Amino acid sequence: MRKIILTLSVIASLSACKSIENSQVVTTKPETTIDTATIYSEKEINKVTEAILKNAKKYKGTRYKYGGTTKQGMDCSGLIYTAFKEEDITMPRTTGTLSTHGDWIDLKEVQEGDLLFFATSNNSRRVNHVGIVTTSRLGKVEFIHSSTSRGVMISDLAEKYWYFAFVQARRVL
Repeated sequence: MRKIILTLSVIASLSACKSIENSQVVTTKPETTIDTATIYSEKEINKVTEAILKNAKKYKGTRYKYGGTTKQGMDCSGLIYTAFKEEDITMPRTTGTLSTHGDWIDLKEVQEGDLLFFATSNNSRRVNHVGIVTTSRLGKVEFIHSSTSRGVMISDLAEKYWYFAFVQARRVL
């Protein structure tokens, strides 16, 4: 009985992509709240987005680690948190909090740098996974994320698994 409970606990912890820390606002310094839409021009947003994507891509191949934010291992929200933090933009640390951050956008409107949210648990539409759009053109949306099975990688939203798990997209820049 103990082995079954232990096995179920391990499976449950590996199937979720959440984190321990939590931040509620986008900040450049601990006491300064910013509205990214009013501070950055369109051209600056593109530069910031490119830098964030570059930051995220340098972690490609990093193994999955629940609560991780380093090259030693990271979870999905840790990847977002770290990629943005390297550009002095502090994002919420958990997938659940990230899923309410920024503006909801239609999937047809996604651009590079937007966040995609997924519900990967069976029989649940509760968001538990997040990735950053790396490619967005007609009929092709790719995103970088940290999966529990393969670590930080780029996936295609058209893959059956991701397509059916998709819940929402949000713009934070």
